[in-house]
Amino acid sequence: MELIALTAKEVHRLEVLSQLIEGGRTQIAAAAALALSTRQVRRLLRRYQRDGAAGLASRKRGRRPNNALDPERIARILEYCRGPYVGFGPTFAAEKLRECASRWYALSVTLIR
Repeated sequence: MELIALTAKEVHRLEVLSQLIEGGRTQIAAAAALALSTRQVRRLLRRYQRDGAAGLASRKRGRRPNNALDPERIARILEYCRGPYVGFGPTFAAEKLRECASRWYALSVTLIR
């Protein structure tokens, strides 16, 4: 048996869908409780019936975000920061990278930190 980690929101969905299956709620009441449309409730119900509780877990969990920067690029920029910008704080280093170089070097302050 596989252990499934669910967030509080996903657990709430599980409870509401279980009540829907048992007949304790209508689709309209379930939609209102989950702040979804009845169509989305039907879609969730099909996934729950097909995959069980795992069907309610986010499929994005554990995946790399679409807007994530390439780790090699980050390493090269941080290595560059250790060169001419060695004495700069993270905010000033980020400003200088934006000024002096192309957009290729633009990083957030928290990433430089």
